Amino acid sequence: MPLTDSQRAALDAAYDEACHGYSEGGIPIGCVLVDSTGTIIGRGHNQRIQKASATLHAEIAALEDAGRLKASAYRDSTIYTTLSPCSMCTGAILLYKIPRVVVGENVNFLGEEQLLRDNGVEVTVADDEKCKALMSKFIRERPEVPHDWNEDIGV
Repeated sequence: MPLTDSQRAALDAAYDEACHGYSEGGIPIGCVLVDSTGTIIGRGHNQRIQKASATLHAEIAALEDAGRLKASAYRDSTIYTTLSPCSMCTGAILLYKIPRVVVGENVNFLGEEQLLRDNGVEVTVADDEKCKALMSKFIRERPEVPHDWNEDIGV
C-alpha cells in the first residue's frame, strides 16, 4: 500500500533503526512510535542478541525509549515496525491501546496482524522492498542464527 510522505518518513526511521541493529550483529528489526503531530516519541531496534535479552524486540525497545507516557499519548499514536509484530509485541500494542500499526513487511514473517485487526487496530502493510531485502539478507547471511530468530518469533 502506498504511504503518505509522513508515513514514509516514519517507516524510513524504523528502517534506520533496523540497519543500526544489523550493524551491531543483531536481528535487523526497527521500530518507531509516532505521536499525533508526526513526532517520533520513541525509537528502537531488536537487541536480543546484543544484550542477551529475552524480550528486547524493536517494538518493546521503542516503547521503552518513549518512557512512561500518559495513556492518552499511546491512544493517539502510531507504531511503525519494519517486520510484522510477533505475539509479544502485539500484546504490548493491544495493552497500550495503540490504534494504528504500519508494518514494513510481512513476507519474511507474518505475525499477529489478524489479532490486531480483530481488536480494532488499523494495520497497514507497506510491503516495503528495503525492509524485505534487509531481513532476507540477514536470514541468508546468518544461517547460524536460526535459534535466535526462532526464539524471536516464538517458535
